[in-house]
Amino acid sequence: MRLLVAGSDRVDAGKTTFSAGLCRERSARGYKPRAGNDYWFDHDDYRRAVADGRLYGKDAKRLAAASPGEVAPEEINPVHRLWLPTPGRGAGLLGRDGRQFVCDRVWTGDDTEFVRNDTVEVPASVSESLPLADAHAVESLPAFNDLMAQLHAPATERVIAEATARDRAVIESYADIARPHPDIVADAVAVVEPRRCRVFDGDRYLKACEVASGSAREGRLEERVDNVLELVEPAATVELPALSQAEQEDPDAIATAYAPAYERLTTVAAQ
Repeated sequence: MRLLVAGSDRVDAGKTTFSAGLCRERSARGYKPRAGNDYWFDHDDYRRAVADGRLYGKDAKRLAAASPGEVAPEEINPVHRLWLPTPGRGAGLLGRDGRQFVCDRVWTGDDTEFVRNDTVEVPASVSESLPLADAHAVESLPAFNDLMAQLHAPATERVIAEATARDRAVIESYADIARPHPDIVADAVAVVEPRRCRVFDGDRYLKACEVASGSAREGRLEERVDNVLELVEPAATVELPALSQAEQEDPDAIATAYAPAYERLTTVAAQ
């Protein structure tokens, strides 16, 4: 049973809390094919990772901890991007106003590779903690696109194939993107936001993603959740209770609190 979790809010939709509890409730391995965090806004998480010469975020760490067995965050999150605020400098290499990507960590299944942005000044703690001297360096978007096709895409496709082959997998998207990869397979989909979860048949939701991907608004690569939801009706809507910080950090407590939503999700997946 492959279950996809997406969020209709760009920030703090509750995807990872929902996904961690679902992993524990279903004894499923969690996956976060793409993720990122910010050197400034997520500095504590950044420092914990680079203290060991690694780069991952709290979302992948929580999913790995909630999954059965011993799972490293890099195993379930092949591509992680570190961002840096650059106020007043306009759009960066990736066209994001006010922030630039510093580096990417890509787990190939056999090795860890890094990509650094040579158009920004890398913070000293980043260059001191990560092996960026030997990293792939990019200075233009065309060069970065070529490298992502050679390095990032195969790494992501490998993890998507692994998740698809599993009997039980929970795949979490990022930001308000409807699906983290076009090859994803899902038996049911949960779209999470504060206070509620909308449950969708997997085939219908993914077909709606295909339709949305051909729109002039979004192009071919990423579909926003709100655009997809204009094209498909939920099979159910379930209210989500508010959780304390301690409950949000405990997958067993989440599984208990969100049990009605998980039950409805798995019922739709089995249909």
